Amino acid sequence: MKLVKLIANLGYGSRKEVAAMVRQGRITNARGETLSVDDRVEHAQVRIDGEPLDPPFPLTIMLHKPAGYTCSTIDVGATVYDLLPGRFRLRSPLLASVGRLDRETTGLLLMTDDGALLHKITSPKSKLEKVYEATLARDLRGDEGEIFASGKLQLRSEETPLAPAKLEVLGPRRARVTLTEGRYHQVRRMFAAVGNHVERLHRCRIGGLTLGDLPEGKWRVLTEHDRAQLFGRALP
Repeated sequence: MKLVKLIANLGYGSRKEVAAMVRQGRITNARGETLSVDDRVEHAQVRIDGEPLDPPFPLTIMLHKPAGYTCSTIDVGATVYDLLPGRFRLRSPLLASVGRLDRETTGLLLMTDDGALLHKITSPKSKLEKVYEATLARDLRGDEGEIFASGKLQLRSEETPLAPAKLEVLGPRRARVTLTEGRYHQVRRMFAAVGNHVERLHRCRIGGLTLGDLPEGKWRVLTEHDRAQLFGRALP
């Protein structure tokens, strides 16, 4: 891929803006030699102001989402893109959230520009577990686990019942819920269907992947080991 297109696709600027950066001598190879707009170079060999380029396509990151941010490029107010380098919003292909966490839900959010991976994670056929911890407004009744696991719970405005889900009681008003699907506001609507209200919601796991020690508001690139954990595979 030509130099200008490579850098523009990573969101550093339009092709015109990147070409201007080349003319200014800001773009070099790893040896510090200036490059021209028509050069074809390996991604790993390019530097901008002496710094390596952002990771190439395909890129998948893990973000520890705080409350108060939406998973959107267009919503008014704070979005998860505000927690990332500004150019990440301009990458092509788009770096998109894998499913969504609503504004007040915290926890593990994956973002990727790999459409095939996004589909694999979100497809109901994958039956990839998503685990949430909920703090509730009222004490649990005691029958929620049986109702959630029945495969018969049907949410308002839905035409089909939910797949069986697992509920683990963590306290009188705290529960861990494991889903294998991802309908709109599903955990909140499930508790509403049994007469309760979710006050706080945190996603702590997707597949075998957890946040580990990643601080709230921070992100990191997924490694091959992370991908293996995600789908429950062991690396050789």
